[in-house]
Amino acid sequence: MRLFVVAGEPSGDFLAARLMTALKQQLGGSVEFSGVGGENMAAQGLESLFPIADLAVMGLVEVLPRLPLILKRLDQTLAAIERFQPHGVITIDSWGFTGRVARALKQKGSPIPRIHYVAPMVWAWKEGRAKAVAERVDRLLTLFSHELPYFQRYGLDTVCVGHPVIESGADLGNADAFRQRHGLAFDVPLLAVLPGSRSGEIKRLLPVFEQAVRRIRNVYPDLVVLVPTVDTVADAVSAAVARWDVPSLVLRGPEEKYDAFAASRAALAASGTVALELALAGLPHVVAYKLNPITIMAARRLFKVPYINLSNLLLEKRAVPELIQEDCTPERLSAEVLALMEEGSARSHMKMDLEEAMLRLGLGGESPSARAAKAVLEVVRS
Repeated sequence: MRLFVVAGEPSGDFLAARLMTALKQQLGGSVEFSGVGGENMAAQGLESLFPIADLAVMGLVEVLPRLPLILKRLDQTLAAIERFQPHGVITIDSWGFTGRVARALKQKGSPIPRIHYVAPMVWAWKEGRAKAVAERVDRLLTLFSHELPYFQRYGLDTVCVGHPVIESGADLGNADAFRQRHGLAFDVPLLAVLPGSRSGEIKRLLPVFEQAVRRIRNVYPDLVVLVPTVDTVADAVSAAVARWDVPSLVLRGPEEKYDAFAASRAALAASGTVALELALAGLPHVVAYKLNPITIMAARRLFKVPYINLSNLLLEKRAVPELIQEDCTPERLSAEVLALMEEGSARSHMKMDLEEAMLRLGLGGESPSARAAKAVLEVVRS
């Protein structure tokens, strides 16, 4: 079986890799992949058409300078699908790009089944996109059950498969092994700092995070900062962190990241999928985000939900501190993180809340990736 898989950013790359693993298992290895992806999909044998970093951009203003390159990558993707002649096209998240791929295939009259994995957040903003999704794809795989009605009302074959973060292994980190590997004494306080997976996030968040870390070090003089990163921004993160005057380790790969979670006292992270990994690891954390002022102004007018963090949305309360835009300051960030590093009610309550959020996400049930693979194969085989 030949399957063409397109992921437009690192979180989609993670989901795609898990799906590829499940498809291999269900097909006995008799499957060939082509498409666009990152480091996790590469580990599954995919040779990406181009770097995923070319597509990993968020925001209305931010995307404009990249538009010519994105359109070029769209043409490359469509040409590659034509050459590969897959039995199915699976697009994952990043609807701004993957939706264009699906639309172009539909307009060409392509008979290749189109499956999209991860629903656009129509429940949060732009509810009208649900109709566009229904017109462009043959089956939609959602992460959350509450998303189903938004698309089923347009007659789209929609299946909830759950969120693969619960099978990521983020809760299986080895703190002792991590400390031994890096020569860190058991009593050295460790803080995980995750500034994002897009270049824009790194530019906006890392300088603020650095200042917050300096403040935290005033309270914990022996502090060591752990900075897990991904290939798309690893060089930029390493270069920036090398100039910090706080002892820091830049880490690559999921094993290092999850071991770092297990060893850390708390975390400071860009809002995104990594926050769910932190929740699964049971690591108290603070999420933050900054966007171009014009983008954030538009987002605030369009968004219909009270939180941006998925754990908070699942729990329907502000269990995890969210410091967005003007609230994302060194003073606010450091104060929230310090409250979680100390033993007390803030720390204990968050750990209980994170456990409840993971249960609501489906922890303990069938593998979401296995369910997603079955849903893909049903469409392709039919």
